[in-house]
Amino acid sequence: MTSQAAAPWLTPEAIATAEQIASGYAQAFGRPLIAPSNAPLAQELFAAAIVVLAHDGRALDQGEGPRLIYANRSALRLWGRPWSEMVGMPSKNTAEPAEQTSRQQALATAQHQNAISGYSGIRIDRQGRRFQINRAQLWTLWNASGEACGQAACFSDWWWL
Repeated sequence: MTSQAAAPWLTPEAIATAEQIASGYAQAFGRPLIAPSNAPLAQELFAAAIVVLAHDGRALDQGEGPRLIYANRSALRLWGRPWSEMVGMPSKNTAEPAEQTSRQQALATAQHQNAISGYSGIRIDRQGRRFQINRAQLWTLWNASGEACGQAACFSDWWWL
């Protein structure tokens, strides 16, 4: 097994995504997403206690919509999925079908405003267990040219239903 297979969050693509997530958050909310440390950002973000997810910039209302491009360890544990299954999956599948419309509306609002705070919603894990997320933050990801290229979300307040 290669080190990249053992730590897919440390591939060049995942490292670039972690940097977009962190810089987008700082731009949106005026503070760092995680406390600065001497460790590489990609490692710290993956290991953070806060749940962090990101999806690509595909249109919310077309086809399967955006696909997840990042999930840190806290997200993988909460949804009960490995990186290889979570990253690449349509992000709408993090919520059960009955909740997908309200999720899409919140993402559209965040997309229009570039960021929102205080989002709450119901999500579903791999086993079909439902959980409530509360006080989530959603923000836009930007590429090197300054164009929107996806969205990210984080939260630490959640409970099983």
